[in-house]
Amino acid sequence: MMRRSEHILRMAASAVRHVFIGDVHGCLDELNALLRKVGVTRDDRVVFVGDLVAKGPDSAGVVARARELNSVCVRGNHDEAVLRIRRARQQGSDLPRAKKTHLRVAERLREPDWRWLETLPLYLHFPELDRIVVHAGVVPGKPLEKQHPEDLMTMRTLRPEGTGSPRLEDGTLWARSYPGPTQVIFGHDAISGLQRHPFATGIDTGCVYGRELTALILPSNELVSVTARRAYRELDR
Repeated sequence: MMRRSEHILRMAASAVRHVFIGDVHGCLDELNALLRKVGVTRDDRVVFVGDLVAKGPDSAGVVARARELNSVCVRGNHDEAVLRIRRARQQGSDLPRAKKTHLRVAERLREPDWRWLETLPLYLHFPELDRIVVHAGVVPGKPLEKQHPEDLMTMRTLRPEGTGSPRLEDGTLWARSYPGPTQVIFGHDAISGLQRHPFATGIDTGCVYGRELTALILPSNELVSVTARRAYRELDR
């Protein structure tokens, strides 16, 4: 049984405003505009759902801003792609097949940025909110610690046999059939956009593609968005 002191601490933690922010992809101006619109203060806890970098105009600036906010973040597939370049260079091995956008980011990050990115976990658990954060998705019925890293970073759908896939055409949206009971907050799927299912909320609303950058605020369960200044990339389908 939870002791009264633990219950009080958990209640206090759940009263803190948590600001969950969708895929930023280097869109620093839009991130700053969203933070102003939400009115983020030092008392708020800022949580990013991954893919801070690549595609947009200022990935290094976004990482630096995330560090300034003392935020937490899960690892997205584009964050991981940049880290693979870093690991290859450190080990003196051949570079992995890398997109130009990832190579550009790798050239501009500073050592404190790299150290911060290297600490990003594949998932975060907020028991006081009954929420889990991943970048892309989870396969129902598997404990978090047994989820495949690629599923956590890239999946969008469930195949008929129940395995995760990054391809929308391979099955049904995983979040649509996710049974809970813990709520999941995720990003990654700009094609599908905002998703609000009984036990999962997707907040990648395609800022880098000229749409919006969105925040989910808890415990009020409010959605706040800002419009992108322009489309920095075409949406890949």
